[in-house]
Amino acid sequence: MIKLSDLKAKNSQRWNDMEIVPDLAKQVNTIAAQLVADSAKERYTKVSDETDVPWFVIAVIHEREASQSWKANLAQGDPWNKVSIHVPAGRGPFDSWEEAADDALENCAPFAAKWKDWSVGGSLVLLEEYNGLGYAARGVASPYVWASTNQYKRGKFVADGHFDPNVVDRQLGCAALLKSMMQLDASIAFE
Repeated sequence: MIKLSDLKAKNSQRWNDMEIVPDLAKQVNTIAAQLVADSAKERYTKVSDETDVPWFVIAVIHEREASQSWKANLAQGDPWNKVSIHVPAGRGPFDSWEEAADDALENCAPFAAKWKDWSVGGSLVLLEEYNGLGYAARGVASPYVWASTNQYKRGKFVADGHFDPNVVDRQLGCAALLKSMMQLDASIAFE
């Protein structure tokens, strides 16, 4: 059984020790700039106002789940204007990206709109839960959160329930994106 308080402490320590992999810094900064751009931030803030999830947390979920596509659902990257087929399946169709995002954060696990701990450790736990706690159960850093940092080397669930210790996640991790976003937008702060 994973104790979320232990995972919060571990993720807080990882955050303090984290460095973005130098070879990926330019890519991280480019995506971070897109996530904090006024047009994107406005949309994330609108969803944040409805759900109480910090806009910057919504932004990194959007990048991980949908490569920041406004045509894709925040819940799993499926088109929001159709019924979703990936987990969580059966969601939608929705009338807008914002409506789909509200649904994902309010009505789908891990129910981010009900989360109350927006400290750095708490936020990183929520992000890890968004992808599942299978990595924490194995005692390894989640690539969803830590990819592209010195806190993650390799290991990835390549299918439901199938962990390959040799696969490297090539997507950018939420923590690296958040760190870079904070350098670009002074309004980003954890509680």
